[in-house]
Amino acid sequence: MVKSAILGFPRIGPNRELKKATEAYWNGKITVDELFKVGKDIRAANWKLQRDAGVDIIPSNDFSFYDQVLDLELLFNVIPDRYAKYDLPPIDTLFAMGRGLQRKATESETGIDVDVTALEMVKWFDSNYHYVRPTFSHSTTFKLNGQKPVDEFLEAKELGIQTRPVLLGPVSFLHLGKSDKDSLDLEPLSLLEKLLPVYVEILKKLSSAGATEVQIDEPVLVLDLPQQVQDAFKTAYTKLGKETGLPNITLASYFGTVTPNLNAIDGLPVAGFHFDFVRAPDQFEQVATVVGDNQILSVGIVDGRNIWKNDFTKSSEFVNKAIAKFGKDRVVVATSASLLHTPVDLENEKKLDSELKGYFSFATQKLNEVVTITKNVSGVDVSSELSENATLIPSRSKSTLINDPAVQARVTAIDSKLSTRAAPFATRLAAQKKKFNFPLFPTTTIGSFPQTKDIRINRNKFVKGTITAEEYEQFINTEIEKVIRFQEEIDLDVLVHGEPERNDMVQYFGEQIKGYAFTSNGWVQSYGSRYVRPPIIVGDLSRPKPMSVKESVYAQSLTKKAVKGMLTGPITCLRWSFPRDDVDQKTQAYQLALALRDEVNDLEAAGIKIIQVDEPALREGLPLREGDERAAYTVWAAEAFRIATSGVENDTQIHSHFCYSDLDPNHIKALDADVVSIEFSKKDDVNYIAEFRDYPNHLGFGLFDIHSPRVPSLEEFKTKIENILKTYPAEKFWVNPDCGLKTRGWEETKSSLTNMTAAAKFYRAKYEK
Repeated sequence: MVKSAILGFPRIGPNRELKKATEAYWNGKITVDELFKVGKDIRAANWKLQRDAGVDIIPSNDFSFYDQVLDLELLFNVIPDRYAKYDLPPIDTLFAMGRGLQRKATESETGIDVDVTALEMVKWFDSNYHYVRPTFSHSTTFKLNGQKPVDEFLEAKELGIQTRPVLLGPVSFLHLGKSDKDSLDLEPLSLLEKLLPVYVEILKKLSSAGATEVQIDEPVLVLDLPQQVQDAFKTAYTKLGKETGLPNITLASYFGTVTPNLNAIDGLPVAGFHFDFVRAPDQFEQVATVVGDNQILSVGIVDGRNIWKNDFTKSSEFVNKAIAKFGKDRVVVATSASLLHTPVDLENEKKLDSELKGYFSFATQKLNEVVTITKNVSGVDVSSELSENATLIPSRSKSTLINDPAVQARVTAIDSKLSTRAAPFATRLAAQKKKFNFPLFPTTTIGSFPQTKDIRINRNKFVKGTITAEEYEQFINTEIEKVIRFQEEIDLDVLVHGEPERNDMVQYFGEQIKGYAFTSNGWVQSYGSRYVRPPIIVGDLSRPKPMSVKESVYAQSLTKKAVKGMLTGPITCLRWSFPRDDVDQKTQAYQLALALRDEVNDLEAAGIKIIQVDEPALREGLPLREGDERAAYTVWAAEAFRIATSGVENDTQIHSHFCYSDLDPNHIKALDADVVSIEFSKKDDVNYIAEFRDYPNHLGFGLFDIHSPRVPSLEEFKTKIENILKTYPAEKFWVNPDCGLKTRGWEETKSSLTNMTAAAKFYRAKYEK
């Protein structure tokens, strides 16, 4: 019979229990045993939920206290010496690698000072999830540190639940990693033969514990892979296939098509394959050719990346096509990817419009979708579910909440003039120098300042109506003044208002844009303990009134220094939302760009002459493969940004910001922003700086990691700047942090920015002589 499967489930808990426990542990408020108990409770609840929904194949080892890739680094001893030397408990080593650690000897179990930065963190393919990049060196020695996958499998077994453990595969683990700064000549894939024995060891331990099958994820199969990476699949899985006593392996890919890499997996000795037919339904005929006579096909047909309700009729037709080819005993109905990327439970949403709510499906509801499709193709009567679904699916296209003819007409009228600045950068730069007269190495921040407990309490009071709008505005103005005075005190050159009124950089604007819907508890993990509530684009998008002008104008009234207006760009608003699946993303981006253009123009008219429009998701939105789709994206994504920013005068300075992505200078150049800031603090390769040397406009290299609590010293900042200046011209170099400071505490923020500003002044004095 056809079986149902889930590739992974959100690990955050229905009420963010993991975030609360993790941060409490970091702050010394709970013990490690209390932290572990929270994790165990979440895992048990997740397994029981899936069992009770009727799911046949339930994942384990999809839980992590920080990041599943980082877990594997710890498990396989991929721990750079700078962390290993402190001999910390495993959980503290994990957190140190993920977020850095700075602790005095008096606070340290080792009796010595601990001061180590975090490993590099980058986006997980084209999602907004961040993983901690494995970092290999010539001294890397693979061995098992514990047996986390086995322990969690046994936990489920004690509850009477047989699970399918999940592991990131060896080829993806190496290919997604990088060489450490002292081993830049090392190609991580060259370590494959040394890595495979630890995979064999953990798989045998799982088999001994009673696991009959495992899910091994090889998501790099959806990328453009060099031949040596394709060849590595044969090397890896041929070796695993020759081993006796291993569980059956389902090789899983997701987020796109694997067709250009079919030769890499054709003939592999695995029990079956999982493919993503939500993102790439057209790959079916081709991938079917590599499914052997005795192998299983797992059909990823329920969307693991978006929240729209599944079309049961359409999905059942697709699965039946697979059944016709392979038979019911060789087909599994599954989510397209892990449900990590979706909110936990739609039933937690009590305030959503009832019509809109009927169109949505969160992780818990997706369990039922997988099971319903499985029952339907197996001949079980689910007629009532099919009837309800068949009514809801087509009703979206007729909804008055979805369609706005005025917005559609405005998009149709877009022309090239709308996306072109009045003059080239050289002319604009001259006007801006006259306007602002900034010193060499101008200093600024990316936008947000610490979101304190007091800010969150007052925002919550305002939302609940226990304080008036006037009281809340007075509180926000007090917070803005505090931020302005601090920036003046340390003598930053370009100030920000600190964004105390904002909950999230996309949600805040989405709440003021017609065409968005919002959740109360739709949290999704972005990285570590950082969760977001992605807004949902449900219809055509427009801006009814100014969104940020009032706060920016108030901040500017407090100081003679320039204050930046802070906006989130159209691509980031799109990518960090759950987008519509009935309209192409280009159209949605243009609608957002027009709404933001109105805001940019209003800011300028109100006297705000520096406006930052952040696009950290620009690289994230890039299609995963080279080709026409990627080429088209680079054009329309840049055009969307320029539509938003090109309506200003030459002496208005447009900034933008990018973080935690491998950036292409050509993509940034196409935006034609006057000043761009990029994440840099965790980059080790000086060649990365050289890639931007010829970038014509001005650039800020992020000098400290805002996701880490550690405070860089003045000397550390000076060294970073010195290294950059060996390659990058001083006259184009801005000084700033990696990203916004909302997750940091005030004391560490003050210390870090004070040191950063002092370092800039040191080099300013040196270069102006």
